[in-house]
Amino acid sequence: RNMSSAGPEGRKKMRECDGLIDSLVYYIQGAIADHEPNDKATENCVCILHNLSYQLEIELPESYAQSIYMQRRNTPNNDKTPGCFGTRSRKVKEKQQDTPLPEEKSNPKGVESLWHSTLIRIYLSLIAKSTRNYTQEASLGALQNLTAGTGPMPFAVARTVVQKANGLPSIRAMLHISHPAVKKTAVSLLRNLSRNTSLQSDIAREVLPDLVSVLPESAPGSDIACETAASICYTLYNLTQSSSHNARLLLSADGLPKIIAISMNDSNMFSKASRAASVLLYSLWSHTDLHNAYKK
Repeated sequence: RNMSSAGPEGRKKMRECDGLIDSLVYYIQGAIADHEPNDKATENCVCILHNLSYQLEIELPESYAQSIYMQRRNTPNNDKTPGCFGTRSRKVKEKQQDTPLPEEKSNPKGVESLWHSTLIRIYLSLIAKSTRNYTQEASLGALQNLTAGTGPMPFAVARTVVQKANGLPSIRAMLHISHPAVKKTAVSLLRNLSRNTSLQSDIAREVLPDLVSVLPESAPGSDIACETAASICYTLYNLTQSSSHNARLLLSADGLPKIIAISMNDSNMFSKASRAASVLLYSLWSHTDLHNAYKK
């Protein structure tokens, strides 16, 4: 577990180690089958897999990159202007979401297992069944890592989580966990998932009211609470930017007073949360059909 957090070279060596990833997955499968999702060894295994999935898209061996990511290389990226929501334009994102998804192998080996639906379902099972905060956080974090990129693999993983494995109820439950790091990681995962336009209606229906409910009533005090609130605002931005229906859902969940209060925080003018809330408010105002409702 310590070695797996030793940086890019350490991750590369461990991913290439024959049988290591397969053994970790095998152990976790056994623990779940034996109804023992809370043992320490399972936590260690999940934390290792979490670390090995970090920056996986960038660090994939060339042989995988050539077969899976050829269409990504053919996608132009002329938008270099940094902004609140990354450097990739909406057109580029939509084009990438339209590209064919990589086909899964029925019997994955080694590094292939890291993004396979079998392991995705294992993570979701642990999120639902384990009561160990580190196991929950590592499972959420692994899914966050796998959905963080812009190529076919992250969107395939996102689709598996939301539509094929019905993972949103388990993730939604983690929003109400008292452990701040678990909550923060759950929100970060939802932020990644919400970038996929084809999944936004499902995500809004399942978790938008919950996201609003865990927003603080005013500017958050701690750094981790500030980051969590900022991620919630960016997730809500993704869900409402192109959907007046979702914006109305946010309104009916009494989200507007909270967002306004966070945006008006004067204690730190560079607060991540207040900036994110301000950008969300600006975007919500673009739905002109809701102006009367906003004013009321």
